[in-house]
Amino acid sequence: MERTLALLDAIPYLRAYAGQTFVVKAGGELLAEPRWRDGIARDLAVLHRLGILVVLVHGGGPQLDAAASRLGIETQRVAGRRVTSQALIDAAIMEWRGTLSTACVTALTRMGEPAVGLSGVDGGLLQGSKRPPTVLTDDGGHRVHVDFGLVGDLQEVQPVAVRSVLQIPAIPVVTPLAAGPEGTVLNVNADTVAAALAVALGAAKLVLLTRAPGILEDPEDATSSLHWTDLEELAELEQKGAIKGGMRPKVAAIRRALGAGVPRAHVVDGRRAGALLEEVFTTDGSGTLVVAHAQTAPAEPQVAL
Repeated sequence: MERTLALLDAIPYLRAYAGQTFVVKAGGELLAEPRWRDGIARDLAVLHRLGILVVLVHGGGPQLDAAASRLGIETQRVAGRRVTSQALIDAAIMEWRGTLSTACVTALTRMGEPAVGLSGVDGGLLQGSKRPPTVLTDDGGHRVHVDFGLVGDLQEVQPVAVRSVLQIPAIPVVTPLAAGPEGTVLNVNADTVAAALAVALGAAKLVLLTRAPGILEDPEDATSSLHWTDLEELAELEQKGAIKGGMRPKVAAIRRALGAGVPRAHVVDGRRAGALLEEVFTTDGSGTLVVAHAQTAPAEPQVAL
């Protein structure tokens, strides 16, 4: 009986989202662990099989650090942010577009769904500009002038290649590298890429998979995950210092996406297989739903049997 009720609960969501686009971002920490990567691939394969157009954007920070170490490339960070040299970009192309993208495509293929690897350079998908030098405060509290090298700020998204893959139908796996001026390749934050793609594709959802159960009201308390929130409450949490570390670029990406018309964003624990499906197909969900404004939140799908 419980299984029957669960199926009935999922029906309105299946009807509402068939044919819609979900952009899902998974960080390199999740994809480095085979069982987490396989769990994510299974959930994405289920969504795709149910008629949802799925786009996967992957990160790859730990993988690039490991590749740099193997190759003897010095990694420099200022205020926790990576400075990207030409040698590091070459390593990123090799590690992200090669090894990591192939691992994601292979995992999805093993789950029975076709996938195609793309980088932001392919088909003019992502156009970026080199981030200008800036002044930051380093870990010692000193103001420093820093040039982040080949780190890019996204300027334009031309999703023709992604749409072509979706029409196959297959799952595009997007590597966050952008084409820069004069033939350069730029490293762009994967959360930023996912948000920009969600906007360009008119996605119904932006989903950010993390190593946390959702957005935490208290970053020191894993049980303080918010069931849902809006941009106003997120701003209050930021002011209180509750948005820290890797959650900061995710909240910034959510703000960009919702501000540009994506109706819903979700932060979901990517370590637990099935968590993404629970978030999408059940009323209780599993992570944190974010809408632009609480008073104008999109209505939940209604049951119509």
